[in-house]
Amino acid sequence: MKETKKTITAIMIGAGARGMTVYGEYALKRPGKLKFVAIAEPIRARREKFAQLHEIPANKCFTSWEKLLQKEKLSEIAFICTQDQMHIQPTIMALDLGYNVLLEKPMAHTLEGCIEIAKKVEETGKTLGISHVLRYTNFFSTIKDAIQKGLLGEIVNISHHENISWFHMAHSFVRGNWRNVKSSSPMILAKCCHDLDLLFWLVGDLPKKISSFGSLIHFNLDNAPKNSPKYCVEGCPIEETCLYYAPRIYIDIIPMIQLLEKSGKKGFKFLANLRKNHLQILTGLSKSINLLQRLRYWRDWPVEPLYSGLPEESTEDYSDETKMKILKTSPYGRCVYKCDNDVVDHQVVNIEFENKVTGNLTMHGFSEQEGRTLRIDGTKATLIGQFFNAGQKITLFDHFSGTEKVIFYQQLSLDSSGHGGGDFALIDAFLETIVDDGQAQPLTNANESLESHLMAFAAEESRLEEKVIKMQEFRTKMH
Repeated sequence: MKETKKTITAIMIGAGARGMTVYGEYALKRPGKLKFVAIAEPIRARREKFAQLHEIPANKCFTSWEKLLQKEKLSEIAFICTQDQMHIQPTIMALDLGYNVLLEKPMAHTLEGCIEIAKKVEETGKTLGISHVLRYTNFFSTIKDAIQKGLLGEIVNISHHENISWFHMAHSFVRGNWRNVKSSSPMILAKCCHDLDLLFWLVGDLPKKISSFGSLIHFNLDNAPKNSPKYCVEGCPIEETCLYYAPRIYIDIIPMIQLLEKSGKKGFKFLANLRKNHLQILTGLSKSINLLQRLRYWRDWPVEPLYSGLPEESTEDYSDETKMKILKTSPYGRCVYKCDNDVVDHQVVNIEFENKVTGNLTMHGFSEQEGRTLRIDGTKATLIGQFFNAGQKITLFDHFSGTEKVIFYQQLSLDSSGHGGGDFALIDAFLETIVDDGQAQPLTNANESLESHLMAFAAEESRLEEKVIKMQEFRTKMH
């Protein structure tokens, strides 16, 4: 990133997981590049925590985005990290006030909203970046570079999998904020606009035709155990064997242990064994070792959302007893078969691009670990990529020589930013755009992102109406 003569200022709208722990963390680690000067967040504990961390005065702390954006322009950038259905209005207002905007994905939960935002960007001439962070990772940048260098020859087909881990599916899309289409957005948009954006970017041409199939097959009342309660801790008859038993995820942190176990590092495996099999010893050691305290009393994702909206005095108590109490009434403590979820838990999207490349996206919520896998077949070589939380690897198989070569490899690191390092790289790139006074558009600007969102809406229409969508006709809805 270019050296700046001054620190770029920003306001934060929504201090949830992304606002607090990604963009907020970036500013704390790189204070010479980014400084937050105001915060809008309805949850008091989050608002006060963010203000304290970033030394924001009380008169610059607001309970809603409306109150913050009623003020004069306070900074150069507005980070908008609200829920999906709260993206449109604050983005439009921020652009009108002269802010450059970095907006969380998806751009909007409706096609009309996406188009409205794109038009407002054109009208105001301001810069809008969308958080399609995967384009900024070393992993996917390496794949794009291999394609551009012709290492694969002409691309013929891309097969891409969005493998949502079993616990992430249950946490976010069954119990959590993205469980219901009416209150959030379709699964293919909320979770997979990342992936459709990648396909569009890697292929390098517009989609021509799209078809899609999918449904909610598992997380419904038909699969509820006999005599199971609404909340797991109310005495579930299968609590010892249920994969989704809430204390298993939020107190025993089995998903985090499994992640450490899958890493290639002996140190991480040691910590996993300590947490899983020697809890009493870990409890004793955690009193004097900060790293072990974090492992013993886990407070990061997916535990952090449990504490949203709680009284202030409860937000710093991460004991097993407090977590168990919270799970008696928290949405995250519900039986996964008795929630108000309706988003699909598996879906496929088939795409033919204008350059005749074919591609498909498979999304499912039953993976043993979180990540993406893809296979790209070209006329000269095949590329196979594995992008998991536990580690990343890209292998190139040359057709002529019959040889294979690992062109990218990275083990699990607890120090890198989220999404394989893409989170911080995205912020770096966006700030550089602002330094250049908008001369260079972000890699994920409004027009680029609009296309991937159109793909998602077309896929959902295809799934619901059981038809093939011709994208040229679908784009006429933009006018």
